[in-house]
Amino acid sequence: MAIAVTNPATGEVIETFEPHDEAEVERRIAAAQSAFVALRDTTFAERAGWMRKAAELLEADVDEMARTITIEMGRPLAQSRAEVLKCARGCRFYADNAEDFLATEELADPSSVKASAAGTRWAPLGVVLAVMPWNYPLWQVMRFAAPALMAGNTGLLKHASNVPRSALYLDTLFERAGFPVGSFHTLLIPASGVERVLRDSRVVAATLTGSEPAGRSLASIAGSEVKHVVLELGGSDPFVVMPTADLDAAASVAVTARNQNNGQSCIAAKRFIVHTDVYDDFVARFVEKTAALRVGDPLDEGTDVGPVATESGRDELAELVDDALSHGAEALTGGSVPDRPGWFYPPTVLAGITRDMRLFQEEAFGPVATVFRVDSREEAVEIANATTFGLSSSLWSTDDDEIEWFVDRIEAGAVFINGMTVSHTELPFGGIKNSGVGRELAAAGIREFMNLKTVWRA
Repeated sequence: MAIAVTNPATGEVIETFEPHDEAEVERRIAAAQSAFVALRDTTFAERAGWMRKAAELLEADVDEMARTITIEMGRPLAQSRAEVLKCARGCRFYADNAEDFLATEELADPSSVKASAAGTRWAPLGVVLAVMPWNYPLWQVMRFAAPALMAGNTGLLKHASNVPRSALYLDTLFERAGFPVGSFHTLLIPASGVERVLRDSRVVAATLTGSEPAGRSLASIAGSEVKHVVLELGGSDPFVVMPTADLDAAASVAVTARNQNNGQSCIAAKRFIVHTDVYDDFVARFVEKTAALRVGDPLDEGTDVGPVATESGRDELAELVDDALSHGAEALTGGSVPDRPGWFYPPTVLAGITRDMRLFQEEAFGPVATVFRVDSREEAVEIANATTFGLSSSLWSTDDDEIEWFVDRIEAGAVFINGMTVSHTELPFGGIKNSGVGRELAAAGIREFMNLKTVWRA
């Protein structure tokens, strides 16, 4: 993919960028290492002041950056604006809490280990490479960058090649806020350049949000270099609706959960598993609300769903739907590529999904929902777990015993009960199975790229 801004609403190439050459990549890696030597000796209070300034800059730039995001990847403008402000809140969260999350712990009875004092402390690792996707071009980066910098690490960003303006904004944000020069820099390089950076001895770890093949490739390289990784590789999240659910609330949330960000979210609900007692009622509401969504120019404030971000992504989505329809699935709404400029795909609901269809296992990264009728909670959880993914999940029930039963059995990094899965800075985020390893956000996220150092004193 060329490093370029291509408006997905029109297919027009707006701007292209030259990749950094080897000399510039080397300069930036060296700057990150030098910045780490300086940053690890600063105090939490100093770093918190700079991080709060970064939050202020984000808020001041919200309208400009929201428009940039929308033009680069097609999300409706109001949702882009919300992303920028969420990044500001994330900066303040880690400014307020990093010191407590990384506090030294002392053993209550050091004599048990034949010491006068013993305990643990956290120490930053160094330069961390972040390989990030286009679907939340600021937030995906910020949920790594804010905790990493507050901990005293430095970062290098290899962003998706279709969001270079967002990448270059992040390239200067933290320096503008006061962090030492080189603390966080963008590398304008193709995917083929990642291995060279990751194998550099000054780069000590990596984090990637993206596709499963990309995660496997990066993990393989990191493993051969014995470097720590955090991977978030997507999901096919179940949305389970049981008979005691509030159906109108569930259907309304289901539409947002599937179609926000034009359906291009790792933690979007994708498979709607509905008990037979309420299936017809829920699906009727879900389809009616989905069909009512307004598809159009994402810069128009009245638009609910914009285009898919890339032509290849739109084509892959269409292939998944066409495969399901050719094997007997039924489109309750949507289901075909519209005849219009840009990479639009209509909000779609498919029923009659069977295990021989690609959609049963593969992630649909766009506004396509699948619905399943089940006769029992056992069948519901079996279908919920019948994929290689395990990122998040949503359960709709008011039966406390039933809720506990599902929470214990759903194979996912999170279960949201009577609500939509959302990444909150205050809660750990990540998955199991092929959805990845490690955690972002909360205390767990800031501790991923730290050395937990035992200190024993005679």
